Amino acid sequence: MNKKSYQNIRALCAKAIFAVLEEGQSLSTALASLNNQVADKDKALVQEICFGVMRVLPELDFYIHNLMSKVLTGKNRILHYLLLIGLYQILYTRIPEHAAVGETVGAVNDLKKPQLKGVINGVLREFLRQQASLKQKFQQDSKQQISQTLHPSWLLNRLKSAYPEKWQVIVNANNQKPPMWLRVNLNHYSVSEYQQLLEKQQIASESFADIPCAIRLTTAVNVTKLPFFAEGAVTVQDLSAQYAAYLLAPKNGEQILDMCAAPGGKTTHILELAPTANVLAVDVDANRVKRIDENLTRLKQHAQVKVGDGLTPEKWCDGCQFDRILLDAPCSATGVIRRHPDIKWLRRDSDITQLTELQYAILTRIWPYLKTGGTLVYATCSVLPEENKLQIARFLQQTPNAKQQGELRQFLPTELAGDGFFYAVLRKE
Repeated sequence: MNKKSYQNIRALCAKAIFAVLEEGQSLSTALASLNNQVADKDKALVQEICFGVMRVLPELDFYIHNLMSKVLTGKNRILHYLLLIGLYQILYTRIPEHAAVGETVGAVNDLKKPQLKGVINGVLREFLRQQASLKQKFQQDSKQQISQTLHPSWLLNRLKSAYPEKWQVIVNANNQKPPMWLRVNLNHYSVSEYQQLLEKQQIASESFADIPCAIRLTTAVNVTKLPFFAEGAVTVQDLSAQYAAYLLAPKNGEQILDMCAAPGGKTTHILELAPTANVLAVDVDANRVKRIDENLTRLKQHAQVKVGDGLTPEKWCDGCQFDRILLDAPCSATGVIRRHPDIKWLRRDSDITQLTELQYAILTRIWPYLKTGGTLVYATCSVLPEENKLQIARFLQQTPNAKQQGELRQFLPTELAGDGFFYAVLRKE
């Protein structure tokens, strides 16, 4: 691609953030749509800026509202998001302040608003002059919990109600950059062997006793730097997510359904544990189903992959009965906010009731396809009881042949451990 086709990356970041906050797209989708406009050398910075702005959005908005008597709206709204980007660079990156201001102002031309360059330049330079006092004012802004915690009030209230002693731990973890966890393919290397390969590449890591294949990197790296990644030696997967396949306990020769399977991390883990299991991976999103195939190809594994809706299994199941089912149910994703900080601003309180009804509907409609004596693992990446322990209590009460096996597992996000996840293991009597 000709270099001239690349836009100012701050302008692209502003477009991505506009797509999230004004149009309701996920940040991952917004970035993917702009991917071919970003030079490879700039992709990491684009990710850093966009995810960072989403993480600390209320703080940045606070400064703009204190610097401008009237915020930018209408056709000029995208420049509001450009200002967020300029402020984030000044506050949270190593980019020199003069460069952050200059590059941000330069992006105004790419956004076809050259007449407003003076406004953007003036606001950013005024922030540099008032930075210390504005930071202090932000810290003292006791009226706005949304500012102090960087979380919307509806979510904060739910966390306080569910975890009166731990909500601050969850909030603090959500506001951090996530750790990078790897799942070693034990069919290729032991954890210690793979750590030696990492060490040769000067990549520091730690293993985790409870999960025999898990490694946490001290510092995140691009997957291209991971030894033998392309050959399937290792997969990037959060620690909490790695419990799914172990709780499912797949065995060779069994019929196994991975429902809501995209992008395929848990599907491939099942096949690492039981290479000759007959796995059907199903997801409702045709675009994301392609990711399952890509992951299976990289790991040289085979599974049947279908596009299908968990609400209508009769359309794709062909009457098959399964020994084990992993249902990674659609959820609020409130346990993975540190990986997807846009969740805080895309979700609404009303979404939770809708999601719990969808989860229950999928669970009840997929249950008849589990063999008697079979195991179903219900999983979410949520920390909200309505989607988790209360959901399972409701299902057990209404389903006489369903029995809970072992304890319910609710993982909360912590700085050096895994994301927020929930698991329930159910057996069909």
